Amino acid sequence: MKFRAKIVDAACLNHFTRVTHMIAKLAKICTLRIRPAKLNFILSDKIASGGVRMWCELEQENFFSEFQMEGVSADNNEIYLELTSENLSRALRTVQNARTLKIKLTNKYFPCLTVSVELSVSSSSRIITHDIPINVIPRKLWKDLQEPLVPDPDVSINLPLLKTMKNIVEKMKNISSHLVIEANLNGELNLKTESELVCITTHFKGLGNPPLASESCRDRCPEEMTEVHIDIKKLLQFLAGQQVNPTKAVCNVVKNRIVYFDLLHEDVSLQYFIPALS
Repeated sequence: MKFRAKIVDAACLNHFTRVTHMIAKLAKICTLRIRPAKLNFILSDKIASGGVRMWCELEQENFFSEFQMEGVSADNNEIYLELTSENLSRALRTVQNARTLKIKLTNKYFPCLTVSVELSVSSSSRIITHDIPINVIPRKLWKDLQEPLVPDPDVSINLPLLKTMKNIVEKMKNISSHLVIEANLNGELNLKTESELVCITTHFKGLGNPPLASESCRDRCPEEMTEVHIDIKKLLQFLAGQQVNPTKAVCNVVKNRIVYFDLLHEDVSLQYFIPALS
């Protein structure tokens, strides 16, 4: 296995850094999947046990000026690495005045992802190197790290500004540990939480709905609400992790089963799955 990559464009470097900061807020431990054309950051907790899932995908050619990799074999030209997300994020906090960023798979007494940042210091340059410990994931475990199968939603709805939504959910977490998301095909979204003493609902209208993929959705009354009960902390973690302003942000509700979010920002896509409370 071999992997090395290089970023020289400042905009690409800053964008990649924001993505790694986002991943660090969403997942303590993640899997980095490396393929010739794409990178994926993956969190694959078991939904059935109440865990969240994340699938973030980057087109490597939109970030890297150089990109070379050799997978475990010609037939399986992929590499799966487990790492602590914060370690990668921390290594990239010095890139503001960077000329280049190099990432390389190395072995220094233990497997590492070596990150080298070349900084501009007046008329000279200085190189800072971080060796990030990793675990190479064997092929027999790859099947658990594939792109999630996405169920047909009962309702898909465009999200309001994520910062606005985050501020609302932060206040709601002081009321209860769970939250109800309601949405319909008329562009209406409700966030509800309650305790023994109080019930709070925030209404959003006119958000719009993406085109429907499922025939069954088209027969539903547009005003009929579909709801899902979720852990409010899991939603807040997702909202707090958004370092990249998306050009598309969609909430997909599968009644009483799951809610999943689709975010798109130019060349980065993110899917985030939160299971319903039983």
